[in-house]
Amino acid sequence: MKTVRYILWGLALLALVIVAGHQLSHFLGTDAENVDGFQPAFTLVNHQGDTVSEATYRGNWALVFFGFTNCPDICPTTLAELADVMDGLGNSAAKVTPLFITIDPERDRVETVAEYVSAFHPSIVGLTGTDKQVTEAADSFKAYFERVPQDSAPDGYTMGHTSAVYLISPEGHFVRTFQFRTPPEMIIEDLKERI
Repeated sequence: MKTVRYILWGLALLALVIVAGHQLSHFLGTDAENVDGFQPAFTLVNHQGDTVSEATYRGNWALVFFGFTNCPDICPTTLAELADVMDGLGNSAAKVTPLFITIDPERDRVETVAEYVSAFHPSIVGLTGTDKQVTEAADSFKAYFERVPQDSAPDGYTMGHTSAVYLISPEGHFVRTFQFRTPPEMIIEDLKERI
């Protein structure tokens, strides 16, 4: 009887370790092997005014970030880090496309997004669209965003949003996330192993 009890306790402990590891992987960044894979889809307008979809970027790895141009901290920090990633990739940078998808299309029109992304790196592509298009894009990535009233912010509101960067394979499949403030060197190392 004692042996059975020890076996059950061992199995319970093993299950707890597996669940904790799964949760930790989501916190630190996830690999497709650890989650149910998904294939993001969107139809948006790039910062040059052209209508694009997820298929436009097939054949390249994509680093996708959801943000907005009036963001005071997370967005400029992340785009600066993506610029460092692109510079650090050297010749491999041609196989990676960083995408900035605004979650504030009311303020972030094509011209605004174009000016914003150009301040960080010439390879970053800015994407905007209608409220419906942006919501559908975020939903396809399982990304969160919401409008948050704030008197001190431009137009009286700011945006709460997912701060992770999504890595999408050349075939268009979700691979993993890089959490906010992941050092560019770690992203570069990860990408070089995959490319």
